[in-house]
Amino acid sequence: MHLALLLPRIRLSPAAMPSTRSASASRLLVRADLNPVVREVKRESSVSFDISKPEATASVKRKRVKRELEVNGEHHKKQVRIVPDIEDFRYEKTKTLTSSSKATASLVKVEKKVRVSSVIKVGAPDNWEAVLGGIKSMRLSGGAPVDTKGCEKAGSLLPPKERRFAVLISTMMSSQTKDEVNHAAVERLSENGLLDPDAIVRTDETTLANLIKPVGFYQKKAQFIKEASKICLERFGGDIPDSLNELLALRGVGPKMAHLVMSIAWKNTQGICVDTHVHRISNRLGWVFREGTKQKTTTPEQTRISLEKWLPKDEWEPINPLLVGFGQTICTPLRPKCNKCGINNLCPSAFKESSSPNPKQKKTRSP
Repeated sequence: MHLALLLPRIRLSPAAMPSTRSASASRLLVRADLNPVVREVKRESSVSFDISKPEATASVKRKRVKRELEVNGEHHKKQVRIVPDIEDFRYEKTKTLTSSSKATASLVKVEKKVRVSSVIKVGAPDNWEAVLGGIKSMRLSGGAPVDTKGCEKAGSLLPPKERRFAVLISTMMSSQTKDEVNHAAVERLSENGLLDPDAIVRTDETTLANLIKPVGFYQKKAQFIKEASKICLERFGGDIPDSLNELLALRGVGPKMAHLVMSIAWKNTQGICVDTHVHRISNRLGWVFREGTKQKTTTPEQTRISLEKWLPKDEWEPINPLLVGFGQTICTPLRPKCNKCGINNLCPSAFKESSSPNPKQKKTRSP
C-alpha cells in the first residue's frame, strides 16, 4: 500500500525531470527536421547567437571598400588638378558628358595622376645635340612662314611699348591659325589704327571681329582682345603685363602664349613656348615622356615640363621658332618629308609615318 503510493512520487521527483526534457527535446528535433518552418527559425536563432561572424564580415567589407577607394584614387580626387591643353584650351569645343561618364573620366584621370612618380629623373636623350644641330642646319635658309610672318614680327617698326602690345594681340590671335593668316590680320589692324589699346576699346566688337577674320574663332578672340585692351589701359597704363601670372589672368591667354609674350615682348624667357609643332616633333624625336614613364606626352604642357628638365636654358627661346619652321617645311603633321630630312638616320620615327601618297617611294636615309 505504501509502496504503491510512493511510485507516482518517484516519477515526479526532480531527478527524473532532465531525462523527460531530453526526450521532449529529441521529439522537437525530429519535428524540426520534418518541419521546414521550424528548421528555418532555428537556423536564424543560431546565427543571432554567433555575434563574431557578422562583425568579421562587416569588417572585411569595410576594408575591401577602403582598398577599392584607395586604388581608384578616391582619396586624391579633390587634390588633383587636370592641366588643360596649352594651345587651344580656351577655344576647344567641350564635349557633352553625362554625370556617370564624367565621373568615370575623372576616375581614369585620377588613377593616371596617382601612378605618376616624381622620383624618376629624366636625362637628356641620346644624340640630342647632333639632332638639334642637324635641324639648325636645315633651317639656315629661313624659308618657313614663321621666319617672316611669326608673332615676333608683329609691330617690328613700332616703339617698344606699342610693339609689346602688338605682340600680345598677335599672340592672342595665333592659336589654331596659320602664320600667314595671323600676320595678315595684324596688318589689317595696323592699317586701321587698331594696334593701340585705347583705339580697340572704342571699336565695337563686330567691327573688330570682321577685321581679324578669318583667324580661328575670330568672334571669341575679338571679345578677348577688347577685354585685354581695357585691362592694359586701366591697370598697366596702356602697356602689357610683365609677368606670367598677370598674362595668364587675361582671358584668351594660355601658358604657350604667355611664355611667348614674355620671351618676345619683355626678353624674359621663363619657360619653353610649346605649340603644336614643338609638341609633335619632340615626341617624334623621342625627346619627351610623361613624367615617370616612357610614354609619349599627350599635351603641350606635358611636353614643356619634360623638355625643361634636360634642355639647356639658352636653347629655351630659340627652340620654338626652330621647331615650328622645321614642322612647317620638313616634319609636317601629315606625310612628313623624311626623305629630305637630314637627321632621318637619328630620328626614331623616320619613315614610320606615311611620307608620301605613293607607298612605293624609295626610303633614303641620311649617311
